[in-house]
Amino acid sequence: MLTLTRSVGETIRIGDDIEVHVVEVRGGTVRLGFKAPREVTIHREEVYRQIAEANLLAAQVTADSIGALAAFAPAAAPEPAPEPVAGEGQA
Repeated sequence: MLTLTRSVGETIRIGDDIEVHVVEVRGGTVRLGFKAPREVTIHREEVYRQIAEANLLAAQVTADSIGALAAFAPAAAPEPAPEPVAGEGQA
């Protein structure tokens, strides 16, 4: 882990397009501001974990649902063999 010391008003850059600004330091709390492209998601750790857990549960429910629905699907009938064309392959 990289540890940096910054003061209020100073910035940290991540790559070419992400900026982290130190907005305020009060007691043991630091307020940060972020500038990043819209496609970059930024979450607090506890929110990120909740999202990851919800996604995991949703994936399990989907897999369970597909398995349950497969039991009701009709079995595929085997394809009939092609009929020989008259005159082919006969000597």
